[in-house]
Amino acid sequence: MGAVTTADRGERAPKQDRSRATRQRLLEAAVACLAEHGWAGSTVSVVAERAGVSRGAAQHHFPTREDLFTAAVEYVAEERSTALRALFPDGAGDDRRAVVAALVDLYTGPLFRAALHLWVAASNEEPLRPRVTELEARVGRETHRIAVELLGADESRPGVRETVQGLLDMARGLGLANLLTDDTGRRDRVIAQWSSILDGVLTD
Repeated sequence: MGAVTTADRGERAPKQDRSRATRQRLLEAAVACLAEHGWAGSTVSVVAERAGVSRGAAQHHFPTREDLFTAAVEYVAEERSTALRALFPDGAGDDRRAVVAALVDLYTGPLFRAALHLWVAASNEEPLRPRVTELEARVGRETHRIAVELLGADESRPGVRETVQGLLDMARGLGLANLLTDDTGRRDRVIAQWSSILDGVLTD
């Protein structure tokens, strides 16, 4: 077998870059399809067409439909987590309302809508259920960690952990309410109230 040349390595790198780009397009297209069309209307073929790749290329990256959609929701959740942290590179300081508003935004966009369709499908599709349950637990733990970090919450103090979790449960509820109607007005008032509650619980 001949030695690997610099030219060989140079050729392999663009192929890897193209492969990563294809995978990313598929993941983003999958979330968009799931948010717009639900589980029933989101097949591998539909996602591949939207991403501008062949069905074969899609199945090379994701052998099953379940692989594709669970990976897609996880990918975008990670992207949103990174973006959320980037909003507060030095921490939120005393501006807890900005953190609460940013956390609520996580549950009122296309990612939440896509995830919700995946949860509903998992309740009816036995092969999908354990994967979505595990994914939701992992994403939930990460979101909780970010909330604690940005709020500067000391969870060793009584009631703090439950208050942070209550905030995330409230945010998810606002996301559900926003699916059918624009809930902006009520959402702003609830964000203000929760910010006040957090100030009372988290401030020494």
